[in-house]
Order: sequence, then C-alpha cells, then structure tokens
Amino acid sequence: MSTQPIIVQKYGGSSVATPERLREVAKLVVERYRGGNRIVVVVSAMGKTTDGLIAQARSVSARPHGRELDMLVTAGERISMALLSMAIGDLGVEAISFTGSQSGIITDESHQNARVLEVRPERIDQELDRGRVVIDAGFQGVSRAREITTLGRGGSDTTAVALAAALHAETCEIYSDVDGVYSADPNVVPEAKLIPELAYVTMQTMAGAGAKVLNADAVEFARKAGIIIHARKTGDTSGRETRVMDDAREPAPVTAVVHSEAMSTVRCSRDALDETLRAVRDCGGRVVDVRLDNGALMVIDRTGVPGADNERLPNALPASMVTLAGTALLARNILGEALVGLDPRLVLASDLALSFVLEPGEANAVVKSLHQRFMDRP
Repeated sequence: MSTQPIIVQKYGGSSVATPERLREVAKLVVERYRGGNRIVVVVSAMGKTTDGLIAQARSVSARPHGRELDMLVTAGERISMALLSMAIGDLGVEAISFTGSQSGIITDESHQNARVLEVRPERIDQELDRGRVVIDAGFQGVSRAREITTLGRGGSDTTAVALAAALHAETCEIYSDVDGVYSADPNVVPEAKLIPELAYVTMQTMAGAGAKVLNADAVEFARKAGIIIHARKTGDTSGRETRVMDDAREPAPVTAVVHSEAMSTVRCSRDALDETLRAVRDCGGRVVDVRLDNGALMVIDRTGVPGADNERLPNALPASMVTLAGTALLARNILGEALVGLDPRLVLASDLALSFVLEPGEANAVVKSLHQRFMDRP
C-alpha cells in the first residue's frame, strides 16, 4: 500500500465548462500527481449542463418524476468525468472515472436532495494503489435500494468532503471561479475582502443564507470529520484562499454580509402547516424559519425551486434577505445599530446570524450599507 498522501480536489462547473478548460484542469491535476501525490478529483457537470437537462425535463413533463429526473441530471457529471479522464490520459498519466455508485457513495432514498449515509471507497483505494488518478462524478450516489440519487444543489462539494473523510485524505481542495469566500458578494460590493479563515459554523450560516462558494451540507460533513476545506480559484498560484476550519480567526463582530433574492414568506393556518411544509419540500424549497402567531408564518428559500413550481405555493410573497454572519453577533449587541435605516418585514436572530427579510429588490442596497457600516471600520 502506498504511503503517498491523498489529495481530494473538486472542480466546479465553470472550471470544466469547455473542452479547453477541461484540458487546463487536466494539466493542473497531472502536475500535482507528478509532485508525489495520489489524486482523487470530483467534478461537476460542465457549465450550465444541469440547468439545461432540468429545462428539457420540464419541456416534456410539468412535474417530472423524481427518480427519472435524477437518472437524467446525473448524466452531466458522467460526461465531464469521462472527458477529464481522457484528457489526463493524453498527458501520459493513467486515469479512471467512476460514477457516484461506483465510488461507493451510499445515500438515503430521497431524490433531488439525498443525504450521504456512508462511503465505501474500496474501488477508489484499489485504483489509487495501481497508480491511477481517480475521477469521481460529484452530486450523485446510490441508495441501498440501488436507486440513483442526487445530493441537491452544490452536492459535488459534499461528494468531495465525504470522499476525503473516507479516504483519510491529507487535503480537500474546492476549486471554482473565485479565490475563496468574501465578506460580501464582490459583484454587489466591489471592496469586499477575502476572508482567509472561516469557522465551520460561520460558513454553514453563510451558505444557508445565500453564499454560493461552499455547500452547507459539505461544511457539516467536514466539521464532523475534522477536515479543513481549502476554497481556491482554479489555476490561481498566488496562494490566496479561504480555509474553513474549527479554530478559525475571524473578523469581529461581523464576518460577512450575505444576501439572497430567492426568498418568500408564506402565511397559513396552523391546521395547514404540515400540508404547506410538504408542498415546500416537494417543490425543492427550504424552510428557513417558522413563526407561530395567529397562524404560521414561514420564511422560505426558493433557490432550488423551478419557476413552474412557484405556483404550487399560492400564498407565497416574494422577498429578499440580508444576513450578518459571525460567531458572536448577539453577544456584541449590534442589532439596534444594524436596524438603523431598515424597515424589514421580519428579523431572524441567533448567536451566529442576524437576518433581515426585506421586500424584493431591496437586498443590494442594504448589503452595501451594512458592509460599509460594519466591515469598513478602521
């Protein structure tokens, strides 16, 4: 058995969006391999392939069956894994590609949002011992009933971290088109700063509030396994990155300002609460908060809800949300200061986050204001 360290890398859809980018990734992988490492690469589907496949499904069926939708969309990762394996082979290094099921990713029986139950990486171990680079399809697994499943949006991150834990990898590296996690979306706040270190709990809070760099389930998997995640930009050799870890040194009192425009509030009677929760789950939404007062008021994240499915939530009012994230927000008593000039529909507070549910279209201006107020201090 080889004593060379195992490195697990994950490349997102933008990093493998074209044949040219795939070849560039292949060069990066081969360089690390020839540096004396055993390499496992997890890939997403190329570019917007998954969105295109879902659109095709919607063009033939108003409500595609979950099983068949998973069978369809997992084809995207199979394409990119096979192409990357071929590109690496052309550079003189043996590579082999595996689907989620071949990689031993065992999940529950949920479709579109399955949870990883265990990883049985025997075939990966065998191929690594043969000196091959292993390319794994992200985002997918297989249930104990032998049904193909998908892990939800950002599920390739979860695949990478789960494999890193099972293989006792030295490093788990998540590559995308940005060089880490920022204090706000740089497209909204150009002066946003790269955050060198983030605590697991802060990153989970940010991911749940709309930050797109890392998947919340992947971060939870890393926390339980004690794996440090390195979030980097594909091809960047500057050393800039964000490390997600246990004992991170974060800016205080606010680490980041995160926003999402894909939110809704839903009001229903208490008697209709279970039915409404089921409708939210069935259409791919995520319940962020529930308030019980003269009925029930729910805050819903609609990021994973296809447009056609919004009609299944007739009482949903579109909203946006801005979140201040940090490890000790309430202890610093900043709620009053944060509310100056704001008229939110709802305020959600915890030790790790202050979230303001706003009217649609208000988020960008509020993000800029709060970032200047809390992040640009000397």
